[in-house]
Amino acid sequence: MNSASAALQPFDIVIIGGAMAGATLALGLAKLNQGRAQPLSIALIEAQQADDSHPGFDARSIAIAHGSIFELNRLGIWPALSHLGTAIQDIHISDRGHFGMTELNAKPLGLSALGQVVELAQVGQVLFEQLKQADITLFCPAKLSQLTSDAHGHYLTLDNGITLSAKLLVAADGANSVVRQQLKQEAEQIDFQQSAVVANVETDKPHQHWAYERFTETGPLALLPMSNQPAVKGQTLRASGHARLSLVWAVSPQQAAQLAQADEADFLQQLQQAFGNRAGRFTQVGKRVTYPLTLTTMARPIFHRCVFVGNAAQTLHPIAGQGFNLGLRDVVGLIQVIETALKQVDDNAQGNLVPFDVGSSEIVHQYLAARQDDRHSTLRNIEFLVRGFSNQHWPLVAGRSLGLRLLSWLPPLKRPVAQIAMGWR
Repeated sequence: MNSASAALQPFDIVIIGGAMAGATLALGLAKLNQGRAQPLSIALIEAQQADDSHPGFDARSIAIAHGSIFELNRLGIWPALSHLGTAIQDIHISDRGHFGMTELNAKPLGLSALGQVVELAQVGQVLFEQLKQADITLFCPAKLSQLTSDAHGHYLTLDNGITLSAKLLVAADGANSVVRQQLKQEAEQIDFQQSAVVANVETDKPHQHWAYERFTETGPLALLPMSNQPAVKGQTLRASGHARLSLVWAVSPQQAAQLAQADEADFLQQLQQAFGNRAGRFTQVGKRVTYPLTLTTMARPIFHRCVFVGNAAQTLHPIAGQGFNLGLRDVVGLIQVIETALKQVDDNAQGNLVPFDVGSSEIVHQYLAARQDDRHSTLRNIEFLVRGFSNQHWPLVAGRSLGLRLLSWLPPLKRPVAQIAMGWR
């Protein structure tokens, strides 16, 4: 799939970034080409091969919401990933040190699961195999080194000397988007003064498909159920009957640095104190990674013949686990806009081949309109949750504890909350 030609290679769509958002977008667009007499030419540029060291496909896990699984199924991607998933059947939400507590359960909603937890290292391997088999020109490993533009498109030079042109450029290159920097597009950033400690942990009792979100004085602490078959070599359970969970723990930057350096016994003791005993006794922790927590957003995730998706458009706090799910809705929104435009072209062509400009201003702005309401409401809700559950002033503490209790006392209120958690829009 790689090409080494020095001549300019023209494409309809060039995607920068081949992690979760970029890979799913490329595969979804390739599916649109099936049976088309005039298929779109698609290129994907990715800096690293999919392995454990890939920043987008490392040892972390993500929760894929029920609504996202529906869309991945529609794109034909989920069947190859489904065996990697560990079901989330129930979610326990609590406020440490206060009476607020509630549960979200799949069964009352008539579902087998609220979502699935997958390990990014495994997902990356599967997606890259699919990319190699799809009608996509894959440049990997390769990096964007220069970008110029005119009225007709973008012109890219890669670090290996290859030059490409794109009618539509898609930036899926993460929070520190090189495309955004080269096009001199601004993004607003809110620093939450928190850092996330991410690791896989082991407990001495089965997780029984429970996920946990526990709000603490320093920030949320989330645990996701994982398969007992690790994706990364060397991560094995110490005893039968134990379980693996994915930990995301938001704390102050100072505490994150301390937790990263603590020995295993000290780390597990601090985790046990912060979380409690509901999941059992913590017996092991894997490699720990820390990163600062910010909310980075583009007011308008578009530019001339360019759209931004996933973390390139917005990078979220991990509270409520909505980052990938919002990014996937960006991907689906763009695919739907292009699919609708292609259908209109086909209907008007009456069997003739007619030019189609996938990077037209109309398509770019249709993408913006399609994503605007969902992006704004999700970003607003995330900021509200972070601010509200990190604040220890007693009126807010009492209000949020009462709110969680009301969800337990009034089951009909749970449905809309569960639907948001499942990515239903």
